[in-house]
Amino acid sequence: MANVFRQLFVDFFSTIVFLAVYAASGDILIATGVAIAGGIGQFIVARVRKQKLDVMTWASLALVIVLGSATLLTNDPRFVLIKPSIAHFAIGAIMLRKDWMLRYMPPRVRETIPHFVTVAGYIWAALMFILGFGTIAVAMTGDIKLWALYVSVIAVGAKILAFAIQYAVFRIVITRKLRAAAATTAA
Repeated sequence: MANVFRQLFVDFFSTIVFLAVYAASGDILIATGVAIAGGIGQFIVARVRKQKLDVMTWASLALVIVLGSATLLTNDPRFVLIKPSIAHFAIGAIMLRKDWMLRYMPPRVRETIPHFVTVAGYIWAALMFILGFGTIAVAMTGDIKLWALYVSVIAVGAKILAFAIQYAVFRIVITRKLRAAAATTAA
């Protein structure tokens, strides 16, 4: 479980940095600059340590550099508010890759229910698209406080809830499969 959270932290490091700095400073330009620097720093550290970077890490780095640079260049609040939806759509598209989620799963899950993991990966992709459309809808109101609430609380809360549901479902399904296998072996 700790490995899953560590991997998610690595994959979304620059996004986490952006939200933290924005929450602390209230300045989108400073938060964007720090997030870009953090993403590049993370890439450099990984290269120095000769670590392999996964598609999600590359996507996160590309998004923070490209979209962050566009934010700094345009200084357009509407673009800044819609920017997280682009990240949700891009990540959702990456999550459409079959079996992307298997690398985040412990061995027991990978061995016992890989087909459930594949379906869950597609459900996560759908969630990203829904959150992206939600971000656009909230951004169009122009209310920065509502946007900040949506991006930092509602979107994050939806992901935490989805993770909890997934965990419970996987646990129930694996337990049932293992019990059924044990009953078949005992009979």
